[in-house]
Amino acid sequence: MSFHRYTPPEELYWELFDAVQMSGIFKDSKTFVDCIPLRPAKDILLDFFEKAKMKDFDLLEFVKSNFILPDEPKEIEIPKNLNLEERLHYQWDLLKREPDEDKIDSSLLALPHSYIVPGGRFREIYYWDSYFTMLGLKESGRIDLIDSMVANFAHLVNTVGHIPNGNRTYFLSRSQPPFFAKMVELLAEVKKDESLLEKYLPEMLMEYLFWVEGDTELHLPGKRYKRVVRLDEDAFMNRYFDDEDTPRPESFQEDISLSEESRRYPEKIFRNLRAACESGWDFSSRWLYDPLDLKTIQTVAIIPVDLNVLLSETERVLIYANRLAGNENIANNIERNRKNRIEGINRYFWDEERGIFLDYHIKFKEHVNRPSLAMLFPLWAGIASKEQAERVIDFTVKNFLKPGGLVTTNIQSGQQWDAPNGWAPLQWIGFEAFWNYGRRDLALELATRWTNLNEKVFSQTGKMMEKYNVEDLSLEAGGGEYPVQDGFGWTNGVYLAMKKRMEN
Repeated sequence: MSFHRYTPPEELYWELFDAVQMSGIFKDSKTFVDCIPLRPAKDILLDFFEKAKMKDFDLLEFVKSNFILPDEPKEIEIPKNLNLEERLHYQWDLLKREPDEDKIDSSLLALPHSYIVPGGRFREIYYWDSYFTMLGLKESGRIDLIDSMVANFAHLVNTVGHIPNGNRTYFLSRSQPPFFAKMVELLAEVKKDESLLEKYLPEMLMEYLFWVEGDTELHLPGKRYKRVVRLDEDAFMNRYFDDEDTPRPESFQEDISLSEESRRYPEKIFRNLRAACESGWDFSSRWLYDPLDLKTIQTVAIIPVDLNVLLSETERVLIYANRLAGNENIANNIERNRKNRIEGINRYFWDEERGIFLDYHIKFKEHVNRPSLAMLFPLWAGIASKEQAERVIDFTVKNFLKPGGLVTTNIQSGQQWDAPNGWAPLQWIGFEAFWNYGRRDLALELATRWTNLNEKVFSQTGKMMEKYNVEDLSLEAGGGEYPVQDGFGWTNGVYLAMKKRMEN
């Protein structure tokens, strides 16, 4: 085992890392951190110190001679004359990666089983993407891949203590929206085998403890530690966080530039940018004090409704799995936590005046006035009352349902998790939210608009995108730190799951 096994690139390569990431020799900051070294990092670094002194030193050539650059996406043979649904069943093989070889000083955390990557620049497994990918794998009959991906996430929990953003060393300081318990539940459902809930109970519990770490140490309301905030006597709620407060290695130049434009302490900006990445919504006006200014990012000051709903779902699965295993005391303790969390969701996120769920600001002790599709998560999980659901659905239809599906927010900020963009995972959350509360007509209307948009763009480009412009169907989606990516795991998954539901 390499001493550097879990060391991120910025700590392996030091001055070389800074030189490459600030030089602009690669358009995408993610390129260098995904390179595979051809020899030990210490030897490359020593060589760099010597050669960088020479007048004719060429940094790009030095990198190319010492590293294997990331591969371009592979091609596969797909039969002609297939409709999109049929084509996507084949396309999993394009996005499939075989078990990894553990390479010394590579940023890739080797996984022991096959998995699906999103596509494009996203060459590794991603945490919350994978749940929505699995919905499509189910419809394609690729239960083997759901099985192996769940096993990979369990492996990550057992080796690094939690499920990181993705299987890269530079993602180890953060996670992503916690869908692991839902993945295990899905696997048990498709295999018709509840013993899988017991099999993965240790890993589900370990991941839960990662999220609630410190809850027993917060004795006073208002206190917070990492991802946990105590709001009152009963309510321990969760926020997104990152254990590091440095520039993201995969977006190094972008983070440095933003901090130089700001008057805030760089560490605060870096931690908040990283925390937004843990949310999966990177970036959105939802996390900004000034909705049009990324420099005002304040993610760690916000308690998000969707995260707490997801953790209530994790708690629900854990209660059931512990009872299956005969762990009645553990089940009762988690049941008490879940009851308090759901009461907290209603107490702190519900806005009675508008009839929607809003995020809560820790410091200001009030709702964050940024309506977003996060309001649909309590309906997706079935924990909203009938009256709450009716009001949320009414507000959503009036303000968020667009020609191509549901828009993420109503704010045009230039960030990718804002208008005019729609994203596959949030379409599924909306679809299930409507379906759960008796609005199947609306769920099917949403599914029709979204899948029609997927088909239209595919017919024009031959690609499935990570996000779409749902407001003006003649324009592409945009915003964010990188070009729109194609592939695309969770879009394919949600498309197939919606088409299946539309048939029934």
